[in-house]
Amino acid sequence: MLILVKGAGDLATGTAVRLYRAGFQVVMTDVAQPTAVRRTVAFSQCIYDGQTTVEGITARKAENRDQVRDILAAGEIPVLVDPQASILPQLPFMAVVDAILAKKNLGTTISDAPIVLALGPGFTAGVDCHGVIETKRGHDLGRLILEGAAIPNTGVPGDVGGYTTERIIRAPADGPFEPVAQIGQQVNLGDVVAKVNGIPVTAQLTGIVRGMLPAGIPVTAGMKSGDIDPRCEVRHCFTVSDKARAIGGGVLEGILYFGRRLRLWND
Repeated sequence: MLILVKGAGDLATGTAVRLYRAGFQVVMTDVAQPTAVRRTVAFSQCIYDGQTTVEGITARKAENRDQVRDILAAGEIPVLVDPQASILPQLPFMAVVDAILAKKNLGTTISDAPIVLALGPGFTAGVDCHGVIETKRGHDLGRLILEGAAIPNTGVPGDVGGYTTERIIRAPADGPFEPVAQIGQQVNLGDVVAKVNGIPVTAQLTGIVRGMLPAGIPVTAGMKSGDIDPRCEVRHCFTVSDKARAIGGGVLEGILYFGRRLRLWND
């Protein structure tokens, strides 16, 4: 009952939380320098810190297959620096979930495992994977798509508290990122929340900083570097979001649906 989740950002983490609580063993992969802005609810943070805990579930950085096995045996989630998912043929994965959210397919194929699911646009069910999970906020969020693709990327963030693009903190230039505000801190419209090469980034609304890249991460002009939540609920910064939880539910549905069809377990 082993599942590989490619990506370990906040949406991938919400997915892993639901799968773990449903009794599956989960292994995750990510890049060497993850850029998840919602670091407090992203298992990718363990790549920097060695381990991290989200909603009572601990993820730990692993270096190889043996460490993966040890971490799984301890009841935790191993996370590998492995952007090519080279761990895939080394363990008997029942399912692969592409949760990279790159808006395009970076190498996942329908033959990677008995069940292959993918989050968001860039995949076609029945071609790249067995099922696609809708990631756009709205009526179909978390829907398991068995034919076709998810809604194409619009480039416009979902509406939260009446705000869309204003929520996003974007780098004003190329260079090392310098956070000024911290995750969980309330900021007001116009406050300086970050800098890049001395160029300030100001809040476009009043709210709670829900996400922020760590200091020193290299960014490019226009890159998403943080977000502000106008609902001003500090606990939202430290718990899996409604969106991530809905997407995770769609993944769990997909694994159970295809697993029963493939007779991977008894009814």
